[in-house]
Amino acid sequence: MTPARLARLTTGRFHYAWVVLGIMFAVMLAAAAVRATPSVLIVPLEHQFGWSAATISAAISLNIVLFGLIGPFAAALMQTLGLKPTILLALSVLAAAVLASAFITTQWQLFLTWGLLVGIGSGAMAGGLAATVANQWFETRRGLAVGLLMASNASGQLVFLPVLAALAQAGHWRAVSFVVAGVVALIIPVVLIALPTDAARIGLLPYGARAARPAQASGNPLAVALGALAMSVRSSDFWLLFGSFAVCGFSTNGLIGTHLISFCVDHGIPETEGAALLASMGVFDLIGTTASGWLTDRYNARYLLFWYYGLRGLSLVVLPFTGFDPVSLGVFAAFYGLDWIATVPPTVALATEVFGRRSAPVVFAWILAGHQVGAAIAAFGAGEVRTLSGSYLPAFVASGIACLLASGLVLRVNRPVAVVAG
Repeated sequence: MTPARLARLTTGRFHYAWVVLGIMFAVMLAAAAVRATPSVLIVPLEHQFGWSAATISAAISLNIVLFGLIGPFAAALMQTLGLKPTILLALSVLAAAVLASAFITTQWQLFLTWGLLVGIGSGAMAGGLAATVANQWFETRRGLAVGLLMASNASGQLVFLPVLAALAQAGHWRAVSFVVAGVVALIIPVVLIALPTDAARIGLLPYGARAARPAQASGNPLAVALGALAMSVRSSDFWLLFGSFAVCGFSTNGLIGTHLISFCVDHGIPETEGAALLASMGVFDLIGTTASGWLTDRYNARYLLFWYYGLRGLSLVVLPFTGFDPVSLGVFAAFYGLDWIATVPPTVALATEVFGRRSAPVVFAWILAGHQVGAAIAAFGAGEVRTLSGSYLPAFVASGIACLLASGLVLRVNRPVAVVAG
């Protein structure tokens, strides 16, 4: 069975682009589950080895930073080498790294596996992948495609957490690594069999297209990635998107994704219940980010981002003062889940509008690097604040204020006629 034969089976029923979208949904779901795993290991590793929350958070921060920095080069590699080889290589690195993490006994091994290797492997499947798939396979419905893929990216970080937290809390934290490595390994043969290099290789046009796209770019991926950066940094719109997306990472992956479980434990809520809270956010995120993609196809992306960041900021400021009762936590989980990464589809849309469809995946990957820098600062900073003061309160308030500032920044992103003309 080959992608071309599978495509012939779908002829007359639906476009094979939706199959590709489904495969990529599973890939990003698995990769996101890997990146979420360290959040359930913070407490077990503290108990097992006596490592501080700040030390473990530093390894997670390295993971997050690499996730952002690798993204542009991975997106350029997808444009030059191809989507399929890049994904297969990244999945193989992830599976090997997570499997090796089951045998760690020292801090340098923690940094090597969960920090360095997982950061590199997951970075290849960051938001640049969503933008690449959407722009290569979809002429129409690109916002919806990005929304679905990024929903899987966030939901994968959350929906696996209850099972993983239950294993970790039962004293089987090494089993967590075995389970996650197995999930990643199962995706590899699916990609190998069913994912085509591009639409033209199986005789198709992108979904909604009336003419063939230009051939795949050639050249040095390093030059492609750095060239896109050199071009984009001359635009103030790039820095507005970069800065606002850094706040997005600060308030999601870095703060909530990494520390909400520990925050719940500080308030007497068991680790498994904190993980279930994050998992419920994953369910709502699937709805919210998909809906955001639908809205992005129809409404002004700037105004969507204004509301997303503004409402998120208010919720972060309010949460520490709710008393952590079931009702307030349930409302927060639903609201925050809907808003988790609803910012991605409109941000991708603005990057495409500013820099053009061909350059947008690599440029967005650089913008995503800002997201991960913000996330890394929150992951490490919140852990350090908790270690020094015994409370996460200052971190939540700071994150909320940053979101309110970002809601104003995004309104200043302009339609860049001059940049496109240049």
